[in-house]
Amino acid sequence: MPNSVYIHIPFCKSKCHYCSFISYPKLEMKKDYLKILEKEISSTYNNEQLNTLYFGGGTPSLLEPEEFNSLIKHFNINKNTEITTELNPDGINSQGLSFDYLRSLHYIGINRISIGAQSFDDNILKIINRRHDSGQIMGAICNAKKAGFDNISMDFIYGLPNQTEDMFLDDLKKAVDLGIQHISLYGLSIEKGCFFYDNKPQNIADDDTQADMYLKAVELLPSLGFEHYEISNFCVHGYESKHNLNYWNNEEYYGFGVAAHGYVNGIRYGNKTIIEDYINNPFEKSEERIESTKDKLEEEIFLGFRKMKGINIKQINSKYNIDFEKKYMNILKKYEDLSLLERTLAGYKLTPRGILVSNTILADFLD
Repeated sequence: MPNSVYIHIPFCKSKCHYCSFISYPKLEMKKDYLKILEKEISSTYNNEQLNTLYFGGGTPSLLEPEEFNSLIKHFNINKNTEITTELNPDGINSQGLSFDYLRSLHYIGINRISIGAQSFDDNILKIINRRHDSGQIMGAICNAKKAGFDNISMDFIYGLPNQTEDMFLDDLKKAVDLGIQHISLYGLSIEKGCFFYDNKPQNIADDDTQADMYLKAVELLPSLGFEHYEISNFCVHGYESKHNLNYWNNEEYYGFGVAAHGYVNGIRYGNKTIIEDYINNPFEKSEERIESTKDKLEEEIFLGFRKMKGINIKQINSKYNIDFEKKYMNILKKYEDLSLLERTLAGYKLTPRGILVSNTILADFLD
């Protein structure tokens, strides 16, 4: 039974140069989109008690508080439900995220926010076509704390044009000094569909430099009081993203909105990716796949190894009626000998160096 919901808000004022996500600079469609989104929710959601509700994008902060509230009202939530929205520091207008706006979000029940900072360097922010500057980032955090938010996450990218290792680490120190509770880190990835794919920027980090930057962050953040609990995520103790843990624990969830993905009743599905197609028929899926036992086991391993505590072999053996260590004996020995996997009290986890080649390791577990 799904106890988590993801809602995709696909609107952006403009596209960041590294972004290949599904988003549209078509704000004139917002009213129609939200109307259809509510129709999809009310026709599909079965009133399950939610542990988490997450608004992602795009730019969810282009919604007014009353638009958020209209969506939230569809769900069975309580005081323990983690309700997160992603926010850009520039907010609805160029003045940034105001105290009044953030206070209204807090009042309607949103209790966790994720700020897309990416960098504190104003020159880099211009190069990657972000609409905010460093002052707006700090203003957004200050206003959020005044508005009552005590669960604040920030996103940063490493390997950006002209970014040095010291600049990246200084960004993380500044973020910690702002008194936030969670940090997500992403290496710059240039994929088809983004501006940088056809217009490659100067002075971007190669893979080895990105790896060094990541490993330095893995050293730094724990020294500043942040636990490294998932490959890309760090938090003050007790402030893990409950919503993302639902994914990494291979639990079911609803996905609503254009391009959203969900996992319900053993079926993984994806909604249509073109906004006009979604508005015309929000119920027709672009993809649906019934999960076999083999699929579920492989995803349990793949997702479980994203967590720094790794996988629990007793749970896997019980859930899938296998002997994990016997089934994967050769793979486990291979990567333990290379110091890329290590044994834990409950099972196995990736080492820091193993994280850097995790895709190669995890591919070996797929038959």
